[in-house]
Amino acid sequence: MIIDDLRKTVEGLLGTLTPAKAQQLAKDMLEPGAAKEQVAKTTADLLEWSHANRERLSTFVRREIADQLKAVGGVASQTELDALKKRVRDLERAAGMTASGRAKAAKSASTRTRTAAKRTAATKTSTKTTPSGSASGG
Repeated sequence: MIIDDLRKTVEGLLGTLTPAKAQQLAKDMLEPGAAKEQVAKTTADLLEWSHANRERLSTFVRREIADQLKAVGGVASQTELDALKKRVRDLERAAGMTASGRAKAAKSASTRTRTAAKRTAATKTSTKTTPSGSASGG
């Protein structure tokens, strides 16, 4: 019986402890004739303690994961990724590009290529004909 109560207590304090579970746990822990105020205070204490333990456990797990990632090496942190994204945006702006401007830069390059091709074709056509309309050459 004591081990069952201990198991319930530990599960309740490490897991997500709902107010209803906390109240039931408090009733189980206190003497059968305990005052409502005492049950309410114990319930509040259990909820607070459960919340604090979850926060401590989360902090511990985050710290441990960060330490392990540092030990592995070669894994960028979120801060490093954000710095790289900012650097890329700055370089794109310096090059006259924006997020939507990447397509504009490529489009304007293809437009320049087509315009140059039209000029070349027009130049070839005008050099092949003489002002009288006859073909030049031989």
